[in-house]
Amino acid sequence: MALIDIGANLAHDSFDDDRDTVIARAVEAGVTRFVVTGSDLPSSRDAIDIARTHPGRCFATAGLHPHQSSDWGDELAGLMRRAAAAGDIVAIGETGLDYFRDISPRDVQQRAFTEQLAIAVEHDMPVFLHQRDAHADFIAILREYLPHLPRAVVHCFTDGPDVLADYLAEDLYVGVTGWICDERRGAELYQAAADIPDDRVMIETDCPYLMPRTIRPKPKSRRNEPAYLPWVRDSVAAARGVAPAVVERLTTANASCFFGFA
Repeated sequence: MALIDIGANLAHDSFDDDRDTVIARAVEAGVTRFVVTGSDLPSSRDAIDIARTHPGRCFATAGLHPHQSSDWGDELAGLMRRAAAAGDIVAIGETGLDYFRDISPRDVQQRAFTEQLAIAVEHDMPVFLHQRDAHADFIAILREYLPHLPRAVVHCFTDGPDVLADYLAEDLYVGVTGWICDERRGAELYQAAADIPDDRVMIETDCPYLMPRTIRPKPKSRRNEPAYLPWVRDSVAAARGVAPAVVERLTTANASCFFGFA
């Protein structure tokens, strides 16, 4: 088994006391590589440091989550440009739009999103994208940049078939999390998962968030971690009507292609 977790927030402070142990536990569970998400200036710096500490195992992104869009500025933009030029990151992001809580004003989110997309174009980098309750504006902005971007993935996809159809029409990759394991709110995603093309599906934990509800025995801690990625794989396999080994092969190949892994 050789799964790839394309979205692990291992820079989160909940991992500060046992990060190396968490990584070792994941490897033992068959999750051999991790893309460590940068979602603001501190976590982008930390993601790069984690990747340097675990070469060939951990890989970093750098970006600004839409919730923090009001913090956009030259310091993070400079870090992203330097890291991209130096090969210290494998994608720009997490970036996008989130209108669910409007923690940052929508016009500020849109500005930060477009500026990060421009950096990705400037450095010919893939983008790692976030969208919640903002599909119309998100896809409209993204379409302006897609012709100039090498690849793009909508991470933590939680929508249904209609939104998925728009993304597939633009040849986007789709990242599926433990949301699919939640029978209460993941039913629409479970239905849509069967429609993701074989060459566009990837899986992720988005840890420490979105622990799969299907894990048995139920963990004592509510913190999600990369070792639980096989539960996401199994739910995706069930939704698609295939064996888990098929999803493992497809998602590993897709992630390797998307992020440029050897």
